[in-house]
This record gives sequence, C-alpha cells and structure tokens, in this order.
Amino acid sequence: MKYRDFLQKVIYQIINPLIKGLIKMHITPNAITTIGLLLNILAAGMIIMAADEQAPNLPLVGWAGFVILFAGLFDMIDGRLARMGNMSTTFGALWDSTLDRYSELITLFAIVLFFMESEDMLSAIVTFAAMVGSVMVSYVRARAEGLDIECKVGLMQRPERVVLTALGCLLCGIFAASSSAQLWLIVPMWIIAILANITAFWRVAHCYKELKKRGE
Repeated sequence: MKYRDFLQKVIYQIINPLIKGLIKMHITPNAITTIGLLLNILAAGMIIMAADEQAPNLPLVGWAGFVILFAGLFDMIDGRLARMGNMSTTFGALWDSTLDRYSELITLFAIVLFFMESEDMLSAIVTFAAMVGSVMVSYVRARAEGLDIECKVGLMQRPERVVLTALGCLLCGIFAASSSAQLWLIVPMWIIAILANITAFWRVAHCYKELKKRGE
C-alpha cells in the first residue's frame, strides 16, 4: 500500500463521524469545497498582511500555515462527504477541481507578494515557478484524462504541495525569532518549484509512452 493511500485511510477513519454529522445536517459537498476556498483566501490575506520590508510579521505567516492545513482538511471532507452521502455529481467534481486550482494559486501568489515586499526577488521568482509547476501538473493530468489516459505519476501532487506550503509557513512562524526564519518558507518553495515542474514533464513522458503503445 502506498504511503498516501495509508494516510488517506487513517484520516478517513478519523473524519467519518464528522461526515455522518454533516450528512444529517444536509451540508453539501459543494458548500464544503467553497468554505475551503474561503479559508485559503483568508490565509493568503494573512500572508500579505504579514509582509513588511523592515519587519515582516512572521508569527502571522505561521498562523496562515495553520489555516492552509485546516483548509486542506476540507479538501478531503468534500470528496468523502459526496461518496458517503451519495451526493456525487459531475458538476461537483468540476467545482472541486476548479476551486482547488484557485486555492493553491491564491496562496502561492500571496507568498510571491510577501517575498517581493521583503525585496527577495529570487524567492519571489522561485515561488512563481512553483505556481507554474502546480498548474501544469494539474493541466497535464486533465489533458491526459481527456485522452483516456490515467496520469497520476510524479512526486509533487497537490496534497504534497499543500502540506509543504503549510509547513513552510508554520515553521516560519514558529522560528520567527531566528534571523534565518524565512528560510523555512523559502526552501519549500524551491522544492515545489523543482519537483512540480519535473512532475509535469514526467506526466508528459508517461502520456507519450501510453500514446505510443496505442499507435497514436
């Protein structure tokens, strides 16, 4: 069993009682998905508010990391709620995927602005590269599925990117008193920028092999 499948199984066991409660309250998966987006917008706002050229509010960045993690939980709840409550719809799947992209890009863009305000242009550019990689990982998979190819290969899928971003923010806040505190946020951006773009091209190569097998 892959580590992601194992973790997913554990988390589902924890949240199943909550899911049953949401079903009784007639809460829809689309509502949960929307709340997740709003939480990510809140986190992005906190990161932007924390930006200051002279004295950035790093503890606030840490709290933003906590909000990002919390929002990530909603990303798991909506799918589970749809399945357990027999509320799965084609539009729900589209809504979930669309808001996932918005959530991730809004958060990363806030980090770009944070680095720009800190006059750390290299880290801002790296974070922009992370944004590009994140979009392309999702795009290649969507395009592949349109060609009837299963395409889940790669090292830096959305859960990993969200966790790395959230942990980077959290650790930046926890070690705010350190002179190198922002490194805790810079390093995850480098990791995402490199591995997400590698994953995008990995998926392209995977699709090439699958299409070649089909003679297309």
